Amino acid sequence: MNLGEKSRSYPITKEQVWEAFKLVKSKGGSPGVDGISIKEVAKSPEQHLYPVWNRLSSGSYFPPAVKRVQIPKGDGGFRSLGIPTVKDRLAQTVISKELEQIVEPLFSTSSHGYRPNRNAHQAIEQARKNCWQLPWVIDMDIKGFFDNIDHGLMIRYLRKFTDRKHIITYVKRWLKAPIELQDGTLLQNEERGTPQGGVISPLLANIFLHEVFDSWMEQEFPDCPFERYADDVIVHVKNEKYARYVLKQIRARLLANKLELHPDKTQIVYCNRTG
Repeated sequence: MNLGEKSRSYPITKEQVWEAFKLVKSKGGSPGVDGISIKEVAKSPEQHLYPVWNRLSSGSYFPPAVKRVQIPKGDGGFRSLGIPTVKDRLAQTVISKELEQIVEPLFSTSSHGYRPNRNAHQAIEQARKNCWQLPWVIDMDIKGFFDNIDHGLMIRYLRKFTDRKHIITYVKRWLKAPIELQDGTLLQNEERGTPQGGVISPLLANIFLHEVFDSWMEQEFPDCPFERYADDVIVHVKNEKYARYVLKQIRARLLANKLELHPDKTQIVYCNRTG
């Protein structure tokens, strides 16, 4: 595929766009607000991919609205899911793959969620081993994490990893992307929250919690190993009294970063090592 050659403001190549589309295509998914499917894009790549590359590389790309749908949960309730357009998923993939190469070598080995070559089974196995060494556990869940990431703090922490202008520019735009409800109403994104369902959101979440929790925890409490999978965290502690102190400090750290622990999903428990 020949997307053309022009002088570009941002160092984004046609090869990046094509590779990103192949990845988006392999994952499937529904159309966004424009109704254009992956199959339609694949039929006419010149028509659909050239404008994405042209705008990304010139600095003129702005994400369309994210379609919000309600997904039934097991408890009878619903959770909101955002569906970006296929072409926006492609654009997010271009930037997220570049950003991933920068941040991955710097992430904590205790972070397991949404990372290449890491998964929940590894986190569970590590937790099992740590329970044999330290009998007390702080089991934590961050309340409404993806909806409450502060945009200003997110960009501040992103800048600790990279000063590449195009990455910072497009992350800012995705954070501010409008949301289209099922009745067609458009909501402007507020000063917090990452676009759920977005390709780049899990990576941004890991960047945020690396700064807020992972690296802080390893510096302040090196005697307390932990496993984190997205916003679910298990911290291993030597005794109950120390666990209460560590939990108090974690609460304060999160509040300082405009987050809080879920009151019903956070607890201190004893690991029965005889089982």
